[in-house]
Amino acid sequence: MKITLKQLKKQAEHIEQWIVESVDLSLYIAHARIDGEEHVIAEDEKKILKRHNLLEMKRVLKTVAGCEMILRQRSAYDEMVGHSHPAAANTLEISLGDAPLPEWLN
Repeated sequence: MKITLKQLKKQAEHIEQWIVESVDLSLYIAHARIDGEEHVIAEDEKKILKRHNLLEMKRVLKTVAGCEMILRQRSAYDEMVGHSHPAAANTLEISLGDAPLPEWLN
C-alpha cells in the first residue's frame, strides 16, 4: 500500500519504523511500518519517494518522524549463479538507529 509524505505527517506518532531499501548501487526507496504493516512512501499521489543518496533519504524521513531506521539490501546472488536449491530470502537488514542527524548534516 502506498502512503504520501503529507499523509505520514498527519499520523507521525503511529510510525513504528522506517525501512530504506537499497534497490540499486545508489538508489533508495523508503517504506514506513505503521501498525505492523509496511507502506511504500510517495512524494505525492504519483511519484514514489526515491533518492540517490542515503543521507538525503534520512534527511527527508527525519522531518516527518524520528523513529528507528533500517537499511534493507536484497541480493539476487543465488539466481545469478544458478543455484538449483529452493530460493530463500537473501535479505540483509542493518539498523541505522533512531538518533537525530547532527546539526551540521541538516
